[in-house]
Amino acid sequence: MTTPPRLVRLRERTVIIDRPWLMGIVNASPESFSDGDGVGDAGRQVELGARLLEEGADVLDVGGESGVTGIPAIEVDEEIRRVVPVVRRLVDELGAIVSVDTYKPEVAAAAIEAGARIINDVSGLLHPEIAQHCAQSGAALVIMHTRTPPKVKLTDPAIYEAGGGVAIDVRAFLAERIATAREQGMDDEQLILDPGPDFAKTPRQTVESLRDLPALHETFGRPLLLAISRKDFIGAITQRRPKDRGAGTLAALGWCADHGAHIVRLHDVAAASDYLDIRAALTGEAEVPAELLLDASLRRQPPAG
Repeated sequence: MTTPPRLVRLRERTVIIDRPWLMGIVNASPESFSDGDGVGDAGRQVELGARLLEEGADVLDVGGESGVTGIPAIEVDEEIRRVVPVVRRLVDELGAIVSVDTYKPEVAAAAIEAGARIINDVSGLLHPEIAQHCAQSGAALVIMHTRTPPKVKLTDPAIYEAGGGVAIDVRAFLAERIATAREQGMDDEQLILDPGPDFAKTPRQTVESLRDLPALHETFGRPLLLAISRKDFIGAITQRRPKDRGAGTLAALGWCADHGAHIVRLHDVAAASDYLDIRAALTGEAEVPAELLLDASLRRQPPAG
């Protein structure tokens, strides 16, 4: 299926997402499982954001706290210190649409004040105050499925069996949290949904939840965000470490694109953009001009040195 058009309110802007948007990851957390060793300072993070936009990112997702389990959560003030300067510069200097990955209301409020248009709440709206901040500002909110608090890992093959399986649990959970967001004053046009790959899920459960994308479209009619990049389910299937999961990530991107994803959160935006361009050409979604030719400079790899 093609991406079903969905209207989304991003503060004073309203957009229609009718193709897969690429969400580039700007990591401000040195504890990250995937690329924490390359985080650097705010200047380096803004440089990364600029490169991701050039490569085709539609939105940048800034995260100041890693979801890695086994290490404590950072203090609110420290997360704000990491995130806010980066958000402000990405918005003011690059004009980017910025999302902030946080579950803490104080961080969400500070990020919105700095210019963020989306709050990406990986706690499944553990703190309804986040929805209040989004309601008051008009920012969009990503509601993600998870059955554990942040920083707690749960991989239980039997956890969803009594309720009919993980796909049913995802739908029930999201319906409940949507109701909570509405109670806090949010409009449906501000809501984006995420089935939560790897969060409180075994690799098999993540795969089952992703196979259920058509039902999520039919049930909720809201944009779907899929955070699939370098995830554990890809590593478990391929037996590869995070930075060697590029091919697996593109395979997951293909499934998500073929099943109507609206936003896909990725580290390697250039590869994802190339993938979607070729897919669009082959499916007929994009025109391939008769006069199109390969530039001679791209025909051969230049010699090293």
